[in-house]
Amino acid sequence: MTAVLSSVSGGRPSVRLMRSGGVSVRINTRILGMATLGFVVTVLLGAWGLTLGSYALPLAEVVGALVGVGSEDARFIVMDLRLPRILAAALVGPLLAMSGALFQGLVRNPLVSPDIIGINAGASTAAVLWIVTRQPPSLLPAVAFAGALAAAAAIYLLSWRGRISGPRLVLVGIGVNALLSAGITLLIVRSNIFDTARAYQWLAGSVYGTNWQEIRVLAIALGMLAILGVIGMWYLRVMQIGDAAAQSAGLPLERARLGLIVVACGMSAFAVAAAGPIGFVALVVPHLARMLAGPMSGTVFMLTGFLGSVLVLGSDMVGQHALPVGMPVGVVTAVVGAPYFLFLLYRTNIRL
Repeated sequence: MTAVLSSVSGGRPSVRLMRSGGVSVRINTRILGMATLGFVVTVLLGAWGLTLGSYALPLAEVVGALVGVGSEDARFIVMDLRLPRILAAALVGPLLAMSGALFQGLVRNPLVSPDIIGINAGASTAAVLWIVTRQPPSLLPAVAFAGALAAAAAIYLLSWRGRISGPRLVLVGIGVNALLSAGITLLIVRSNIFDTARAYQWLAGSVYGTNWQEIRVLAIALGMLAILGVIGMWYLRVMQIGDAAAQSAGLPLERARLGLIVVACGMSAFAVAAAGPIGFVALVVPHLARMLAGPMSGTVFMLTGFLGSVLVLGSDMVGQHALPVGMPVGVVTAVVGAPYFLFLLYRTNIRL
């Protein structure tokens, strides 16, 4: 089977049409170039991050440690302390950003993200309960993942009235988020000060202490769910014309919507289980991607993932090395994201 590349013009950015047998795929080369640039920036940030710290390492020594020929101290610092944290930030960022892009497209609301409609709150409630009851810390990521999925299932079931309505899902999600947040507060105020400190450390959102097993899980989850998300972009774009028009076009609307919700919830659940509830990434990054590249598509979805990597990795480096006191990455993303959320809210009110 041969692939034929043809250029599509007409006042639009350069688009390549790739055909293989009976399958054709359009690729916007400009957006693909931006996504490649995002990947390069992520790699450069990661390489720089490996050299920074209280024990500074030159780049040559970092490279030696990566290929296994450096000193024992350098290998320990790079392979056991710094590289897992950098990879965790680079993997959690795309999972959160892509999850936000899917949720915003599903409900056609730019102010929606998994940390607003209760998905992250479900993970946080389960994690805080696990912490304050002094259960084994090794199972905390699995418990947080289960909490996120349970919250997603509850939101979906409470939103179902013969079909899923975007506005109803948002309202139910906000209510569930408020209820779970109250539960988190109750658990914290009833626990002792040492358990409270541990719970607050997790709730701040941090990639510190991520191990290689978690990195492997994150990498597998990102690889599988990102592919499903790219495939789902076709269904998501058809949904934008409205439910009635999408059904008349032959789209199995509810099955497609349920599948995309499962993918989006899975992305958020894996990210929160590994790093805690890192706020505003899922809200801000899809807006930035659409502002740079236009409406959401497969290539814009990929760009969203790389921008998420840059934001979370850059925020973690700022929190570690640019402030007088080390800060979790969730604090830095909140400082960046909260003003942007207020700006989006202001623009939305103006349009209304």
